[in-house]
Amino acid sequence: MSFTVFLGNLPTWVSKDDIEGWLNAEGLCADSIKVIRNHETQESKGFAFVEAPTQDEMQSIIKRFDRAPLEDRLLRANAAQPTKAKGPGGPPASSGMPSNSVAGRSAMRPGGRPRRREKESGPKSAFATELANSLTR
Repeated sequence: MSFTVFLGNLPTWVSKDDIEGWLNAEGLCADSIKVIRNHETQESKGFAFVEAPTQDEMQSIIKRFDRAPLEDRLLRANAAQPTKAKGPGGPPASSGMPSNSVAGRSAMRPGGRPRRREKESGPKSAFATELANSLTR
């Protein structure tokens, strides 16, 4: 069984080492971290997958990083969805990122309109404050 966390809404500068450092600072661990990159430019696509050793560790990572503020954005963390097989003439395989279909409906209002995201006024936790301070050095 896989315990993979989807970590999204990342700035493009975030690397595997950054995520590993954040996990270590929080006392969390991961078996592997994969930042998804554009094949042509090698620039991050703004999301990553973190493989946790146990379900409890996966839940701890999700709890710690979901909606954590970073550079005027809120990170997203949730259990990764398995990729869907590409059928003949069907849509391409999923990247594990929530879409506006079943997985992404929590971000939609009734009637299919997207919910507004409210901007955070600043770091709300010690982790976010420390991260923001390290980014300004």
